[in-house]
Amino acid sequence: MEKNISWTFHTDKNENDTNSTGERHSLGCVQIRIPQELFLALGLISLVENILVVLAIIRNRNLHSPMYYFICCLAVSDMLVSVSNVVETMFMLLHDHGLLDVHPGMLRHLDNVIDVMICSSVVSSLSFLCTIAADRYITIFYALRYHSIMTTQRAITIIVVVWLASITSSILFIVYHTDNAVIVCLVTFFCTTLVFNAVLYLHMFLLAHVHSRRIMAFHKSRRQSTSMKGAITLTILLGVFILCWGPFFLHLILILTCPTNPFCNCFFRNFNLFLILIICNSLIDPLIYAYRSQELRKTLQELVLCSWCFGV
Repeated sequence: MEKNISWTFHTDKNENDTNSTGERHSLGCVQIRIPQELFLALGLISLVENILVVLAIIRNRNLHSPMYYFICCLAVSDMLVSVSNVVETMFMLLHDHGLLDVHPGMLRHLDNVIDVMICSSVVSSLSFLCTIAADRYITIFYALRYHSIMTTQRAITIIVVVWLASITSSILFIVYHTDNAVIVCLVTFFCTTLVFNAVLYLHMFLLAHVHSRRIMAFHKSRRQSTSMKGAITLTILLGVFILCWGPFFLHLILILTCPTNPFCNCFFRNFNLFLILIICNSLIDPLIYAYRSQELRKTLQELVLCSWCFGV
């Protein structure tokens, strides 16, 4: 059995494998094999990391702010990828070792659930990256009005709306997965959010220095520095997201533009490698949170030490 996301393919997978075997050899097409155990190991590590991030934000009252609420939701989005990967991999390993007899109907339902989780993850992750970028933008350019603009109630409302929209759209995407419009919507959403974030970050970094000169008081200057640090953190998160999810979206674009082209088929054959990159994104994000936030890093250390002591 090979990992697969059903809504990323519009043709029969086995048929493609048979028809393109000769072309693959003639073109020197290389297919990288990823062991199922690697999927499981990375998924479990990522799941534990993101659970710790969520617990740290819940536990530390100093992290109870809109930005960290959004980061917490971003961690939950990463958890969706990790959970879906762990569940699918365990089913595959049990099936491959003859310990589980998976009926076709059950496997189809499992694929649909996993597809919804992964789709919800990418839609919610992009949405929360945009939300955090907007939050940092308000912090920098509307510092004196920030607490009146981004209230806790407003942040919670945004979170609820994003999750409802992500889950609803993901279900619709899976239901109508055979329609090219679904892939067009996903790719368009991906490109739109990237442009939105790029414009916001460019404006922040170009004008933040000029804006900071107008704020002479020490405590406000310190606030400005903290806000810029948050903006840099989110820039790193966005960059890692593009690197890890980019091949997956390129895969979707190629499905639309050249589904039968031999060179595109070579790219399609490494879909498992793209899934590994997506899991790596979920694994790397918590490390970025911890590295860039001393308060979060301290809380994570306390959680790990307490868990270790309790285990001992």
